Amino acid sequence: SQPTTGVLYKEDNYIIMTTVDKEKYKCLLPLIASGNEEEEKDYKGPTPGELLEPLFKQSSCSYRIESYWTYEVCHGKHIRQYHEEKETGQKINIQEYYLGNMIMKNPLSEPDQEEKENSKDGAKEASEKHIPTKNIEGQMTPYYPVELGNGTPCSLRQNLPRSSTVMYICHPEAKHEILSVAEVTTCEYEVVILTPLLCNHPKYRFRASPVNDIFCQSLPGSPLKPHNLEQLEKQQEMLKMPFRRVKEEEMPSTKEEKFSSIHKPVAVGGHQLLTVGTTHISKLTDEQLIKEFLSGSYCFHGGVGWWKYEFCYGKYVHQYHEDKESGKTSVVVGTWSKEEHIEWSRKNAARTFYLREDGTQTVRMVSHFYGNGDVCDLTDKPRQVTVKLKCKESDSPHAVTIYMLEPHSCQYILGVESPVICKILDTADEYGLLSVPS
Repeated sequence: SQPTTGVLYKEDNYIIMTTVDKEKYKCLLPLIASGNEEEEKDYKGPTPGELLEPLFKQSSCSYRIESYWTYEVCHGKHIRQYHEEKETGQKINIQEYYLGNMIMKNPLSEPDQEEKENSKDGAKEASEKHIPTKNIEGQMTPYYPVELGNGTPCSLRQNLPRSSTVMYICHPEAKHEILSVAEVTTCEYEVVILTPLLCNHPKYRFRASPVNDIFCQSLPGSPLKPHNLEQLEKQQEMLKMPFRRVKEEEMPSTKEEKFSSIHKPVAVGGHQLLTVGTTHISKLTDEQLIKEFLSGSYCFHGGVGWWKYEFCYGKYVHQYHEDKESGKTSVVVGTWSKEEHIEWSRKNAARTFYLREDGTQTVRMVSHFYGNGDVCDLTDKPRQVTVKLKCKESDSPHAVTIYMLEPHSCQYILGVESPVICKILDTADEYGLLSVPS
């Protein structure tokens, strides 16, 4: 049956579909219309430049840590790419390039200001017609560009200064993160920033591609539903069964390994930072998710660049690279030993606290030591890593951010931020060890 409201269907807008089994169906196609046109037409609010003004006035900076470089975007000021190396004696070597500096006195002054004054409505209409878009994860996304020039001279281009375009795009849950940095031509860069500030402007809002149903009616001599479709639906029902059983039963510890094979690890990093329509990796409840995480059978994956990282709480930290030709290269960065960690925690802060306004304190971060990794060529000693677990607020319990730093050769810091951690930080004991909240 067809819907009587919503998307329009016309009897003459159809195609005849034939299955491999020669079953015939008449499929009605929806007439697609955009719903937001009226709101966009009537918008009289602040310009995108005015909406972003708080970000430029606060002198705030955003960071993105990759395998070698760290990128720093100080909004309205500069973009810097740098790498720090600590040598013996704590001397720090910094290798850095400025990818652009703000040349304009007021970065947010709208172009053609005089023209706008002379013919405000005409100029506003003209400027709003040409909102640029960029393909981000298969979705044409509108952005507001800010140009930065006068960066570090580029030897590959006759010492011309490096320059960048910063593309601000709307993302309601973002905190001005750097989604990506790309060198589009030699020494010219594009930096994509996710910000909630632009979302107040209807023309910059993220629009999910509408999903319109196609209604198919069987033609005489064909079954109501194609035979192959019925078979597929039955198979999918069968596949769902083990997931349901796991949800309903309390899992004894002997089944942990079996359980972990059912769940795909949380894959985050790279472009998955864009959580528009966050993928829900698992159907576990919060309590089950916490139990699985603390038992080490629900692992976090993340990282960007050449190396990716796998962190299984209370088990290990692995660093790996997957290649189509040579397969998977894996390095053990550290393995868990409760005794070694407790020894380490006697000399280092396993918990750091945050003082609330009412004078009480809450755990802000816990640090765990994983030693005895693969032997390092540079030091002839086993690799070791300090895992720093922090709370990351998000609407999705499965959003994870993971980054790796190497302050000393083969001695690492792994930062792990997730909403799962928010719920258990306050259970940390004096050694920073976590447990299921009571």
